[in-house]
Amino acid sequence: MQELRDAGVMLRLIYEAMKRKGVDTDAIFSRLGVDEAYVYTEQLRTPHSAQLYFWQAVEEVSGDPDIGLHLGQLLPAYKGQVLEYLFLSSPTFGEGLRRAQNYQRLLSDAANTDFFIEGEDACMVLDAASDEVSRLKHFNECFVQGVIIFFRSITNNSFYPSRVEFEHERTEGQEHVAEILGCDVVFGAEENRLYFPVKLLAHASPHAEPELLDLHERFASEQVARLEKKDIVGQVERIVAELLDSGEVTLDAVAERLEIKPRTLRTRLTEAETSFNQVLADFRYRLARQLLATTDESIDEIVYLTGFSEPSTFYRAFKRWSNMTPIEYRKTAQGKGAVVAAV
Repeated sequence: MQELRDAGVMLRLIYEAMKRKGVDTDAIFSRLGVDEAYVYTEQLRTPHSAQLYFWQAVEEVSGDPDIGLHLGQLLPAYKGQVLEYLFLSSPTFGEGLRRAQNYQRLLSDAANTDFFIEGEDACMVLDAASDEVSRLKHFNECFVQGVIIFFRSITNNSFYPSRVEFEHERTEGQEHVAEILGCDVVFGAEENRLYFPVKLLAHASPHAEPELLDLHERFASEQVARLEKKDIVGQVERIVAELLDSGEVTLDAVAERLEIKPRTLRTRLTEAETSFNQVLADFRYRLARQLLATTDESIDEIVYLTGFSEPSTFYRAFKRWSNMTPIEYRKTAQGKGAVVAAV
């Protein structure tokens, strides 16, 4: 199964909000095995499942049980991305919303939002998360505010919600959430939904430009096509994980599992701007960091689990990847209470 990933812009917006709130971002990132430079990596896409570890670390470091809600208040508006341009160059907010639905994957592989009209309200089903993440309080309450802030920015502050429904439950603080969102809020719903007056769909964009709209749609289509090319990387990683302990992790073996020719696999990885050796090295490094940070497995066992034939080969590779020996990394990561090298 293909690993779902989120666009790096989501992490960058939350990072900016954490800085505004004075959260110790260094402590959070050290738990996750990354740093500030990682946040601004070009074309970054983070594992969607890492949302669980990320928000756990943010709550523990901040000491705020409502940190997602409070960070959402401080999120910068989503700017400078092709989805924003699609909205702005569309004649109305509703037209922009319909067009953006075609390119949801640019925000997240897990996104599958729906849109419909119900009486005097329009409704967005915020299906932008996997089943497990969709019930994550911090993610939901931060994400919906990000959507509202974005919609306000492209409608000259004309957008406002009429009701929000969340899948997650709350035993307290319901009124606080409603006060911050400025509308009725329902918890324990079947889906995460954002309702707003249907009349807002007709809100005209002062930046509407047919020629620019065509250009932005072509650009969005090209970006989605580029992501589809990179799907092969996730497929290769899944098979690498299955083959690691066999010692037969070769391009030929992976190609056979994928039922394609080795030459075809090599070409598709090149089109995804990587190579088999790079995918293998990246996977081994992530797995090694996770095992060192979160388990008490011996180094010899980790050598085996990461598919190396000799401890000396593993030591040299890990030193090249991290500028630390495996033992140094374990002491540093576990000493800082690492959650997992998940992002």
